[in-house]
Amino acid sequence: MKGSEQPKKRFIDYPRQGRAGRRRWLPSWRQQLGTAAVGAAGLAGLFGTVYVQVDIPDENAASRQEATVYYWADGSQMVSEGAVNRQNVTLAQVPDSVEHAVIAAENASFYSDSGVSLSGIARAAVNMAKGQEAQGGSTITQQFVKNTYLSQDQTLKRKVKEFFIALKLDNRKSKSEILQGYLNTSYFGRNSFGIQAAANAYYGIPAKSLDPSQGAALAALLKGAEQYDPALSDANHERAVERWKWILDREVATGLMSREERARYTTFPEPRKPVTPTSQKGQTGYLVDAAKKYLRSRTDLTDRDLARGGYRIHTTFEKDKVALLAKAVEDERRRSIDPKKRAADAYVECGAASVRPRDGAVVALYGGPDATKHFANNADTAGVPAGSAFKPFVLAAALREGSAEAAEAVPGPGGPSPAVALPSALYEGLVTSAHPPFVSAGKRLGLEKIRDLALDAGLHKSSLAKLEPTFPLGTSTPSAIRLAGAYSLFSSDGNRSEPYSVTKVVHDGKPLPGLEPPEPRRVLDPAAARGVNFALRAFAWKSLPQETVTKLPQGVTAGGTGPADRMRSAWFIGNDGAPGGGLTTAVTVFRTKPGTPRLLPMEGVGGDARLFGNGIPPRIWGAYATAYAAGTAK
Repeated sequence: MKGSEQPKKRFIDYPRQGRAGRRRWLPSWRQQLGTAAVGAAGLAGLFGTVYVQVDIPDENAASRQEATVYYWADGSQMVSEGAVNRQNVTLAQVPDSVEHAVIAAENASFYSDSGVSLSGIARAAVNMAKGQEAQGGSTITQQFVKNTYLSQDQTLKRKVKEFFIALKLDNRKSKSEILQGYLNTSYFGRNSFGIQAAANAYYGIPAKSLDPSQGAALAALLKGAEQYDPALSDANHERAVERWKWILDREVATGLMSREERARYTTFPEPRKPVTPTSQKGQTGYLVDAAKKYLRSRTDLTDRDLARGGYRIHTTFEKDKVALLAKAVEDERRRSIDPKKRAADAYVECGAASVRPRDGAVVALYGGPDATKHFANNADTAGVPAGSAFKPFVLAAALREGSAEAAEAVPGPGGPSPAVALPSALYEGLVTSAHPPFVSAGKRLGLEKIRDLALDAGLHKSSLAKLEPTFPLGTSTPSAIRLAGAYSLFSSDGNRSEPYSVTKVVHDGKPLPGLEPPEPRRVLDPAAARGVNFALRAFAWKSLPQETVTKLPQGVTAGGTGPADRMRSAWFIGNDGAPGGGLTTAVTVFRTKPGTPRLLPMEGVGGDARLFGNGIPPRIWGAYATAYAAGTAK
């Protein structure tokens, strides 16, 4: 009978016969096992195919690496750097304690694993799916492959190749060979590739002389020298110390160091200060430093990438103006500063930056006497209070908010009366460097509105002081570059351009994207900006030597500190008034002693106890502005 016939068997019994409801659609354990077996076989086949197809490429020969070249604004070469700083050593020349620190920090299972991290490539795939870089945890073998055989591109394709090459390499090379190669190819910062160059760069000794504590400090740099070189910033120092401690503790946890030995290392082994290559003497090193900092803020390029070479970096720096600014500073130092005669002249530092208002290009800067001897870039340091040089932002905030304070036109050296009514007390206070009107303005306007105007003008939030009653008096500490860029707001009819120092970067014959000059944006109404300029012209007439005003008759504007400022700094920020916006240049003078956290007093600097050094910055600015104006007129 048909009713008693058994169902015909199928090759794949799915949906399952003889089952009802949900069970009809649930695979049997045999089906699940079979599916898993087929899937595993497929993956194994795919794995084997890719493994066979991916070959270990030739090593990246150092002879094929190019220098990174920096160019002046006119296209002529400024300096080249990037001849690979590497001296290969054998593993026998590296102390065991250094090897242990690196393994503990980067790959504790190095000697027992197969050279790859499945979880790392899985993280890379997840990151790619999220639209992020294909970063994931890599073994020492994988990092060695990336350093030696592949590019530094953060792509999933490169990550997969790295995975299979690392597998093959782990079968062909011993762990000792791989570790030796890794230690010789890794980047430790300060333009040093490999442990030997790093030992010299940070401690002035060969790798064989490193002690366990120093080895742990160098191992910390493998996570990224830009974040862990303790000499670069206080934040870096804090991170470096914490990671140094962690690595030593990690060595104990992994059995690579005894607790007794770990107890001996309680003080962080401070590296020596960075040494700038002699090719970057004078102002060159400061210019390169500023260009690198700008690139880090606008691109994915790191110091490691630049040190590997092959980049052509075109800057905004004008060779003649850099030379004239340096000459103006050094001439004034020789004329006014004499530590042998006056104790107040000891430890005097100068910094300056010159910005083109119409687009924000940094055309010149003075970072210090010599980048190979004085590493800190005084043009880009944020630690010197602005004092009364901050007051134009208070006046600008009042004008932007439509302050109802009594206003009047003040004729005289300020030029024609502005189209906007100026708060008279603030006008007089700015010209005479008086403080009370600005404290009152802070109460009336609200400190937040003054802060917001300063931020809109381009000052960094990290450099702004706490919102206390003294905030309008300039307790904030912007750099010379930032202050010059912010002042450009007033000579550009209220438009603000972000300061920039690189116009183009070419690598492998192709320009890098994302380096178009920043677009200007409006911060102030043109009438308000001209009103501030009116007050700044009056300040310039009052502050500059008469011969300077005579040589620059085009409407010089300026702001700066005065005798009432006792904030351990002297500033002068001036614009020459030339057609097209001229140049805005910020000059600062301060005193700082190595090892002393606070700036030293300025009273008596330059031999005039009443001026607190405030006569020096305008003389530097005047010498520089008249010199480049004379050259432009030829």
